[in-house]
Order: sequence, then structure tokens, then C-alpha cells
Amino acid sequence: MAEVLPHGILEICVVVGASHEKLKEICQAFPKDGIRSHCYLSPEIRSVHVPPFVSKEDSRFGNSDQSFTRISRRRSFKKKKELKHTNPAATNANAGHIESQSEEFSIPSNIDLQGLPQLCFPGELQIETEAKEDRYHFLVFTDVFGTRTYGVAVQFYRLIEEGNSFQHGQTNWNVHNQRMSTLYAPFSVCVISKFPYYTAFKDCLSSLMVHVKTCQELDFDHKVRQFAAKLALVPSPPSGTLHLVFNLNPLLIVLPSREDPNYPVADLDIHLPLLCFKPKCILQILTCILMEQRIVFLSADWALLTLVAECFILYLHPLQWQHTYVPILSKEMMDFLMAPTAFLMGCHIDYFKEVKSEIEGLILVNIDEGTISFSNLAATEPDIPEMPSQAAECFAQRIESLQLHYDLELSHLGSSSDISNLRMRRRNWQQNLNLAIQELFLVLVVNMFRDVSDYLNYEYRVFNSEEFLKTRTVSDQPFYKKVLETYIFHSFLKARLSRKMDAFSHMELRICPESNRVKMRDNPRRPTMEQMVMRREYHFDHLVTKRFAASMPNLPVDICQDFSAEHLSIRKNKSENAMKKSTKSVTTLKLPEFRSPLNYSSVIAWYTDFINLLSKAINATGQECSSLLARYYYLRGLAYLMQEKYLEALSDFQNLYKTDLDIFPKELVKKVIGVLPPDQHSQAGQKPELKRLISIMLEKEQNVTASDEHVKKFELPKTHMHKEDFLKRIQESGIVKDVGTILRLFDALTIVNSEKNKLKYRDMTTEQITTAKVVSRSVFYLSAETGHLKQIDPETFRDFYNFWKESEAEAHEVNLPLEVIEYLDKNESVFKLSSAVKTNYGVGKIALTQKRLFLLKEGRPGYVEISKFRDIMEVENVSVMFFPLRIPALKIKTALKEPFVGNLKTERDLWQLIVKEMWAGRTMADKHKDPQYIQEALTNVLLMDAVVGCTHSRAIYAASKLAYFDQMRNLVVPKTTLETLKHKINPSADQTSPQAVNALLYAPGNPNYPEEGANANPKLWCALSEGKVVLIDAASWCIQQHCIQVGNSKLNCMLGVDSSQLWIGSQDSCIYIINTYSMSCNKQLTEHCTDVTDMVLEDQGSTLSQKCVYSCSLDGSVICWDVSTLQIKTHFQLSNCHGLIAIQLHNCMLWCCVGDALLEVKKTGQVFRTLILENPNGSRAFFSCFLVLPGKNQLVTGCADKGEVCFWDMENLSKPLQKIQLQDCSSINCMIFVKNQVWIGSKGLDKANGKIYVIDADKYYVEKELVAHVDMVRALCSAENKYVLSGAGREDGKVAIWKVD
Repeated sequence: MAEVLPHGILEICVVVGASHEKLKEICQAFPKDGIRSHCYLSPEIRSVHVPPFVSKEDSRFGNSDQSFTRISRRRSFKKKKELKHTNPAATNANAGHIESQSEEFSIPSNIDLQGLPQLCFPGELQIETEAKEDRYHFLVFTDVFGTRTYGVAVQFYRLIEEGNSFQHGQTNWNVHNQRMSTLYAPFSVCVISKFPYYTAFKDCLSSLMVHVKTCQELDFDHKVRQFAAKLALVPSPPSGTLHLVFNLNPLLIVLPSREDPNYPVADLDIHLPLLCFKPKCILQILTCILMEQRIVFLSADWALLTLVAECFILYLHPLQWQHTYVPILSKEMMDFLMAPTAFLMGCHIDYFKEVKSEIEGLILVNIDEGTISFSNLAATEPDIPEMPSQAAECFAQRIESLQLHYDLELSHLGSSSDISNLRMRRRNWQQNLNLAIQELFLVLVVNMFRDVSDYLNYEYRVFNSEEFLKTRTVSDQPFYKKVLETYIFHSFLKARLSRKMDAFSHMELRICPESNRVKMRDNPRRPTMEQMVMRREYHFDHLVTKRFAASMPNLPVDICQDFSAEHLSIRKNKSENAMKKSTKSVTTLKLPEFRSPLNYSSVIAWYTDFINLLSKAINATGQECSSLLARYYYLRGLAYLMQEKYLEALSDFQNLYKTDLDIFPKELVKKVIGVLPPDQHSQAGQKPELKRLISIMLEKEQNVTASDEHVKKFELPKTHMHKEDFLKRIQESGIVKDVGTILRLFDALTIVNSEKNKLKYRDMTTEQITTAKVVSRSVFYLSAETGHLKQIDPETFRDFYNFWKESEAEAHEVNLPLEVIEYLDKNESVFKLSSAVKTNYGVGKIALTQKRLFLLKEGRPGYVEISKFRDIMEVENVSVMFFPLRIPALKIKTALKEPFVGNLKTERDLWQLIVKEMWAGRTMADKHKDPQYIQEALTNVLLMDAVVGCTHSRAIYAASKLAYFDQMRNLVVPKTTLETLKHKINPSADQTSPQAVNALLYAPGNPNYPEEGANANPKLWCALSEGKVVLIDAASWCIQQHCIQVGNSKLNCMLGVDSSQLWIGSQDSCIYIINTYSMSCNKQLTEHCTDVTDMVLEDQGSTLSQKCVYSCSLDGSVICWDVSTLQIKTHFQLSNCHGLIAIQLHNCMLWCCVGDALLEVKKTGQVFRTLILENPNGSRAFFSCFLVLPGKNQLVTGCADKGEVCFWDMENLSKPLQKIQLQDCSSINCMIFVKNQVWIGSKGLDKANGKIYVIDADKYYVEKELVAHVDMVRALCSAENKYVLSGAGREDGKVAIWKVD
């Protein structure tokens, strides 16, 4: 069982110093020969203390103190060569002592005791004639797997006597002859832990020094053992806001927790580098680390080496240093600097000249002087580019606001006589400063890499580095070229591609402008007018005020500026201070006092005290403080494990599993389950919650599959591609994701390919042609037109890809005059320019944006608008007579001005296709209120241009295959739909194909708390396929969070419990609880055994303790949950249930839809009434959904197998009050009640047709039939009775916003 027990914060405690023999020799020689000013000795390990210090078996011996001594293993580590030369007499004299204290014991595998003495004394071990002040320094150990262990060492001096100092082989430390000079021997105590509690362990050792400096050696060993045993009891606090405090007389020790579970502990003064270096120098050091250089920190203070290095490691979080990391090198380890690979090391400043002159290619960071230099024998400095200018400037501005000097904080405060109060005041100041500095550097990292996610293909785990580099400024490109090739960045990419919600992701959401955060990632990237102005270093604020204020803030204007959704916004985003961050309150828990002596019984008693303390804290903590309760459950579970009370521990871990998954110790729980004795395993099986926890842990262990964490770079294909291969390659390239568009592109390029094949096969014999076809591929698609193999060869793909990228590069070089820019919206981009042509508006280039056509006049730059796409009436090819020639021209008719005629010559046919496609896209977008149509049309246009650019023969015919919207122009939208539909959203914008919208939930937001920024806005939650949840900001109707993953199954229902909790019922039988502030799912309820189909909230007050949730599952199980405790209040099973799919609460009764009936059920589970509907043939109709209309005392039911809606009087359930047959409806899927109207989502008779019916609840007739989805309507929700939102199936995958009359 011992292998599953969790350890405390102590891994090992080691005492280092000179050997007994060496000290004896010096003391014996001192009266005769005296001593030199400095006597250097080799440090050795004198004793080692490793937990566990007590065990249950040892308590059976009766002498508890002896059992403790025996278990607290101590031994002397001597080199074999020294033992050979040891004085036989001394050896015999010490034999008994050594034998009695030299037990074999297990040293942690990641601790190298052989090199530890040199690290405890990295300088020299010297005998002194005067005592010196204690000195502390800090160590970091890294094993072969990259796991780090941390150490804190203190060097101190103890008095030894020269003459008769060794009696019976032992040093007599306290006997001193006043007539003779004194000697002081240096010793070191090193505490090693898995946790970087630098300040806490320094305080612990400071407390120890008070007691051990002048005590006898036997007392010294005993005190060190007691000290180590106490630390072994103390657990590490879980991440969150709970800090642990324990008493090591005379100091109270504070163990801080991590605020973020993915963030390392920062128990040190992380502002130290800011005191040592100027901001520019700090950025240079960070750049060197990011580029994985060979870096050496140097200082005269050993402590600063580790502390400063650790600070720089923290500054770059979540980026992680992947290479050798040895912040302190002893004299014997200096040859480590010869390593050819990247490293981060530290050494004493005394070696500066030697290192600089003898080792090439090092970055030397002088902490004492705050400078950076290079060791280069060739006298040329390494090429270290500067950090990106925008990120560096932002950092330089923000760092000036930091208050780095504690004394300035004290100027207005009075003096305190309480040392504990002084320490607490200093600790609180440091904690707040640490948080501010961590945020400052996190913003720096986000500013450097915020655009990376726009160049990721999550489906194929591809990062398009070339495209990313092209969009960097020229001055920043050298930095990114080097960083993108590092292991640090590669690891960062893995996390991004896995959609990890770490500190970077959360900060990116906080500080990223809304227009950038919500933009569709399929957009062809071109510089906007705003970016052009910024490139010119023009002050943009004036231009925004002058012209750009007209652009709509409530839609993704980089896609479509003309859709005014301002009137759709439920509330506006009033917060402008995106960087403001609320400070979380910290709770401290003081551990019980340690008992003495520490034997088995006293250790068990200490854990009992700890459990009692935690139980009191749990009972005293309000249930609304679930985060704090989770920390208490975690700690009490660990304490129960140490007492070997495994069932009690599992019960606490079960509570933790439901409360906070972020700190759930999954691996520890698996180990405990694995070693449970048969009787306890049987007892756990009799408790439903423990049985469920055990089954979940074992099931997850079986289903664990290695996650794909590789990162690929896009490479051009080298073989012929059929349709599936081509689809994959295009999606990998990032050109376009939509499957339909890619298939049309495939058809277009096969025409290009067939023309190349004609030329290729023209001079070949029939036998040669047959051989060429067989060799290139075994299975192909045949073209119906030419009979040639329908495939894309690598050359065609390369030509197309290169032309696409060249067009992108050319677009980035477009630099419009300010006189032209001021006529355009700030998010408009120029996507195509024609050659200089003559037109009836003048000579110039025709420019195309996502909104309009305009003429960029030559000579004196000028702007002449040709037309907005919305205003176009006709586009036709004409010829202009220019004797004796007729020049091909394009004529564009508008309603507002005279027709435009441009002599485009050879470009005419392509421009005709382009203009007609954009015109059709705009028309479709206006009809369907869907701005994505503009985006799709724009993508089609750019693909046409690339297809024409990579071929010559039949180029226009090939490009016409991509004119999708021009063919859909005449699609009719019913007038009622056109009047009611206000807008459409695509929650699957980040996916390669549309996802079914299975559930919708509108959350009103918190308008009274504008300081919360985006959290104050109303939200729309969309549950998509495969456990994906997308968050949409209802103040702008734009995507705020692309994907929150909750399991991998279909999500059936959502329920907003309060402003901080969103409950989601899943097909995998779990209820997932999302924290709406952190956007993370760290709680889940697992008591259901089949699909969770519906949930309803019973709200009896404003506090969580007055709320409960009823959830149901397909097998007829209904559970009532206490929202505050997440405990089950009641649980019942409906008998003979054919499928419980929906529940509602009315007048303290539950109405349950079980397919062929509605049941009115008491809260105890007793069926009170039954409602059934018989078909004409005598069979029962199946219900798919129902509504309770409280004000009317009526029920509304919808049928799953026909388009029939029934209104029922709740006083008489024998027959419907009214039946309504919906036309062209095959089944009803969902319904809601809004403003005396029943909105019904259905499936049409055509499987690809989703209809919404609006029924007047008073007159029982269909007011409206709305058609806006090409797949069944799966979900409906209301936005404050102003709008109804509908979500459709996979073929459509969009959310429509409807106005409520």
C-alpha cells in the first residue's frame, strides 16, 4: 500500500559537510602547525533523511522513539578510495556507529546524490576562524525525462574544538577551551522537493537554523530528522486560491497555491530581474531563450543565479524551455559549458573572463552589472534579432507602471511590532506584484504569437509557417524565422492545435480585439485599410473619427459591412478596458500543530486533527463556494489515504470529481482502486456513487488512446491526386476548408489537367498513352467530357498553389493613397486589381473589395466608385470600336449612375465571371441575411482567378465551374421569411464541414458589471456535434469562443443554472458543467446510466442553496440535484418507460414525455395522470416534444411521426382541445412559447427542408411559415422575447435569428 500513498512537500533532506576524519585531522594539527587563512576540504554527504519516517509495522516494537530513529534513515556516503586510506584505529572506533546508522534505503530516482555535495558548496568548503553569516542558494535538478526537482540549501558554520575534540570517534561540538583559538566548520542542509517552494523552504531552513547552530551533534541529527519528518507530513496545496500555513517555531510558513492549474508555482520574488536589467535587456534575454541559444547567467551571488533563471522561465509561460537547464554549476561542473546543444546554465562571476575567452558561441548574462555579452573567438557577435516591435513597445509602456520597490509602499504606513504582521504585509505585496508581472509577460507572449492560430489547420494539425511569415513585417521576420524552428515553439504549437485552454488562450480572448477574435478563419487574408494606414505610421484615431465610425460594430465587418445588426444587439459591450483583471480573494488554512515526538501514533493523531480541521471547514463553507470546497475535499482525501482509510478517501475524491475536475488526482485514484482489499472493494460496490466512480476510472483507463500531438508543415504533393487526396491537400494548405467548394475546384482543375494531357499525349502512340495512364495511378475518376483520367497531377497543383500565394503576396504589397483609403471602410481589403485600362470614368485600375468596385485612377491618384455590388443591375460583355479593331469591354449597369464601361481586353471574360459571382453573392446574402455568402463568393472569385492564372487553354470554362452563387441567383425566399429573418450565424465557421446545432441557450449577461468586459454581454451557447460547444457574443452576434470540448458525444440539452454555471446533458450519460467565466468544463455529474435527454431548473430563491435541477435520461431515470452541493436529493425510475425524452415542471409536478405518452408525476416518482393520443388506426401517436403554458393552463404537444400539433386543457386530458395539422411537415422536433406564440421547429416532407411554424396560441392557427434552413430545425430558444433563434441539422449547420412580432 505504501506505493500509492501521496508524499508531502519533502522529497529528501540531506546534510552535507566535511567528513569526521578530515575535521579530526585539522583539529589535531591546529595546536602544532596552526591553520592557514583558508583550509579547503571536499564536501561529503553526512546524513540523508527520506520519507516515510514512520510506518504501521514499526509501532509494534513498543519503543516509538527508536522506531522513528530507525526509519529516519541516516548514512554516510564515502568514496571507496577514501575508505582504503582510513586509519584502522579510527575505522574500528567508528565501526559500531557507522554500522548502526548505515541502512539501505530507497533514494528517489531523480536525485543524484553523488553530485549533490558540490552543488551544496558550489564554491569552496573552507574551515574558518570566525563564524560567517548563513547563506542560502537554490537548486534545480532535471532527470532524463525532463522532470524537474527543486532544492533549497543553507550554508552555516558550527564551532569545533581543536584539541580533545574527538571522543570515541565523535566530534564534540559544544566543548570549547577558552585558552585556544576557535575553528568553525561549514555545513549545509539541503531540502529537495518536487515543488518550487523557494521562499517557503528558505523560511523553513531559517527556523531550523535557530535550533541547530549551537546544539550537540546528537541533538543536531535528531532536530534535522524531526524537521524533515514534519515537512514530510505537509501536503502541497492544489491549484486555486487556498494557501496552506503551518508553524515551524519561530516562523509561520506559507505554501502558496497555483492560481491556474497549468501555471507553475511562483514562490519567489519574480521582480528581481526587473531590478537587475533594463527592459531592453530583458527583451534581449527572452529573445535568446526563445531562439534556444547557449545561455550562461553569471553572478557573485549563488542565490541570484537560480532565482533570476527561474524568473525568466516563468516570464515565457506557457512556452517552456525544453533543453538542458542547470542554473548553478559548481567548480567541478564547468566543463558542462562545452556542450554543443542549447542550454541554460549559471556560474560564478569569477569565471567570466575564462568562459568568454575559451568557449565560443555563448550568451553571457551578467546579473550583477545587468549586461549581455557574447563569447566569440571570431570577434563577431551572434545574429540575435530584435523582438517584434509592436509587442516590445507595448511591453515597454506597461512595465513603467509597475511599482517594484516595497519601501515606497510603506511610506504611508505606521510601524508594526508584530513580525508576523510585517511578513504577511510583505508577502501580500509580493503576491500582487507577482500577479501583475506574470500578466505583463503573458501579454507580451500573446502579442508575439496571437496570430498563430489563424494559420493552423486543426483537422490535419498543420501550421502554415510560410504564410504566417509572409504576413509579418519586414523588421519582425528575422525573429520569427528563427523562433518558428525551435522546440519551444513546436511544443507551443502542439498545445494550440489541441485547443488547450491555458493561460495563453484565456489572455488571448481577453485582449484580442473583437474584430480579430471573431473573424472567420477561412477568410482569404488581405491587408485591411486600417492595416494599410498603420503601416504608414499614420495616426489612425483621426481617420476613425472622420470616416470609419460608420462601419457597423455588431457584425464581423471584415466579412460584410452592410448587414446592420445593431438593432439585433440585446446589449452593447460597454467595457473598453480589456486588461482589467479582478483579483481573487485568497483563503489560508492553518495546519494543526505538529506533535512531539513524531512517531506512528502521533503522526496518525496529526492526520486526525487535520481531517477534523478540514471537516469543520467544509461544514462552515457556504455551498456557493464550490471551488473552495473542492480544495478541502482534495486535502481531506489525501489525509484519509495517509490513515489508510481508502473508502473515506474515495468518497471525498468522488465529491471532488463532481466539483472540480481540474484538481482531480486521476492517477492517484486509479492506484487506490487498484490496491483496494477485496472486502473494501465489495463495500465500495455497495455504494452507488463509489461504484460509479470506480467504473468511470476503469472505463477511461481502457479507452485511453494516444492523442495525436504531431505538428505538420504543409508540403506540395509529389504524386497524382484523386478527389479524396485533393480534398485533404487543399484543406491542409489552408486555402479553403469547405468541402463543396473544394470539389468544385477539383472539377475546374481537372479541366486544366485534361488540357495538359492533350498536349502531353498529342505526340505519343496509343501504347505509350496506355502505359503512362497505368503507371501514374491504378484507380481514377473519368471525365464525362474528355474521357481522360479525372485526377490532378502535382504540376497542376503546384502551379495553382504558387499562383494563389503570389496573388496573396501581391495583395499585401498594395498600398493605396490616403486620398483613396478615406473613401473605404476600415475593414475593407483590396482582393484584386486589373491591369491599367481605359474606361469611360478615366484611365486606371479596377479594384475589387468585398463590398464594391472602384477605379484607382492613374497619374494623380484618385478614387472613383464604380458600384457597390448591391447596386448592380446588369453585367454584360460588349465590344468598343477602336478603328480598325473592336476591343473587348465589360459593361456594368447600376441604378445610381451611368453605366461603367471598361476596356479590359483579355481580362474581360474573367472579370465578368468575378463581378457576376460577387453580385450574386451579395444578392443571396441580402435575401438570406447571411453575411457568409459574401465570404464564400469572395473565395470563389479568388479561386477563379488562380485557376485562370495557372492555365491558358479553356481557362474561363474551367473557372466557370466555381461560379456557384451565379447559378443560385434566382432562388426565391418567401416574403414572410424575408420580413421575419434578421440575421444568420455559422457556428461551424472553424470546422471543415457544417455541424448539427443540437441545442441552443441564450444567457442574458450582466449589464450592471461592465468591468467584466465581454462577460457582461449576453451570450448564445450552441451545442454542436461530437461534444463541441461554441459561444457567441449576443451583443455582436459574433463567435467569441470557437470550441469548448465536453466529451465526444452528441449534446442533447443545455440549462443555465446561474450566471456562472452552464449544465449540458450528453449522449454519453454525463452532465457537464461549464464555468462561464473561465470557459472551462471542470465538473461533471455521472449518475445517469444512459443518454441525458432534458433538464429543468426549480428556482426557489436567489442563492444556489435554493435551487435544484431535475435531469432525466432515456431509460426513465429522473434525478433531482442540489445545485449548491451537486448531491442527489431524490432519484426515481419511471416503470415501463419506452424512452424519456423531455421533462417540465409545473405546479410542483413533473411532466414527462415518454414517447407514446405524457406523464404527470409527483416529485416522489408516483405517476398521477397519463396523457395519450390515439391515431385513427387505434395505435398511439408518439410525442417528440411538449410545452406547458402556465398562464393558460394548457399543454401543447408535437408528434414525432407526423406534423400534428395538439392543444390540451390540463383539467381534461381525455382529448385534445384543438388539433392543428402543419402543411408539408413530416415531424416536429422542438417548440417554444414566446409572446403568446408557439414557435415550432420541424422537418419538412423533403428531408433537406427545415421549416418553422408560428402558431397563435389564442386563435389556434398558423400565423407564419418560415423557411431558412436546408435541414431539419433541431433547436429553438428565445432571446428576451425579442428574437427567436433556430439551429439546424448537419446539412445546414447554421443559426437563424428571427424577429418576434
